[in-house]
Amino acid sequence: IDTLKPDMILVHGDTSTTFAGALSAFYHQVKVGHVEAGLRTYDKYSPFPEEMNRKLVSSIADLYFCPTVNNKNNLLRENITEGLFVTGNTVIDALKTTVRENYKFSTDELNHLPYGEKKIVLVTCHRRENYGEPMKNIMLALRQIAEENPEVELVYPVHLSPVVREAVDTYLRGAPRVHLIDPLPADEMHNLMARSYLVLTDSGGLQEEAPALGKPVLVMRRETERPEAVTAGTVKLCGVVQDDIVTMAERLIRDKSAYEKMAHAVNPYGDGQACRRIVDDILWYFGRREQPAEDLA
Repeated sequence: IDTLKPDMILVHGDTSTTFAGALSAFYHQVKVGHVEAGLRTYDKYSPFPEEMNRKLVSSIADLYFCPTVNNKNNLLRENITEGLFVTGNTVIDALKTTVRENYKFSTDELNHLPYGEKKIVLVTCHRRENYGEPMKNIMLALRQIAEENPEVELVYPVHLSPVVREAVDTYLRGAPRVHLIDPLPADEMHNLMARSYLVLTDSGGLQEEAPALGKPVLVMRRETERPEAVTAGTVKLCGVVQDDIVTMAERLIRDKSAYEKMAHAVNPYGDGQACRRIVDDILWYFGRREQPAEDLA
C-alpha cells in the first residue's frame, strides 16, 4: 500500500484475508470497496469466522457491491445507506470464462468418470461449525447415498483440514463409487460442476455457482447467508442430520420432476455483468463517469 498508494482497495467476500485487507486500507486511510457485500446469517459463530469478517468489513468499507437486493437491504437495516450498489455476483461472470465443452482435467481421474452414464454427485464439506458430530453425520449420509444408489458416482475433493481428512478416512473411505480426490483449482471445479448431476455442499460460493450451471444444490448446514437462493428454489437446506441428507438427496436422484424443478429455477445471482457494473460504479464514485451503473433488478 505504501508503494502503490492506491485510491481504493477492493476486498472480496468474507475470508480473514478480506478483513485483513480492509483493516490495512483503513490504517492507511485508503478507500475500501467490498465485493460481495451484505451477506448475513445474523449468527456471529456461523459460518465461523466468515460472518464476523463480513460484518467487520462492512464497518470499514466505503462502497458496497451487493450481489442481490436482499444483501442491500441487510446493510440498510444496519444503517449503512451510502455507496450501496446491486451488481450480481462476480462468480457468475467467472463461469463464462472457465466452463468449456472440450475441457481436459489435469486431475486425470476426472477425465475418466462415466459422465452421462451415471449421476455424478459433487460433494464439498469443510465448515468449522460442522466439525464433530455434524461432520460424522454428513460422512455417514454420503456413504449411505453411495451404497444405496448404484446409479450414483460421488466425487469429493477433500479439504486439506486434518479434521476433515480424519472424518473422511474414518467414515467414507472405501465406500463404493466414491472418488476422494485432492482440492481442485477454480477452473477444474467449475468444469466438474458443469458435468455433475447434483451438488451436496456446506460451501457458500457453490450455492451461487452450481445453479448458474443448472445444477440443484443441497446445503449441508443449519442456515445459509444466501436465503434468496432458497426462495428462488435453486438451493435447499438439508441440515446436518444423516436421515435428512439422505432423504433429500435420494428424492432428487430418483424423482425426475423434483430434480427438474430445481434445475430450471432462475438463479438470483445475476447475469454475468457484475464486473462491468462494479467498474462503472467505481468510475462514477471518482467522478470519471456521469452516472453509476444501473442496479441489477
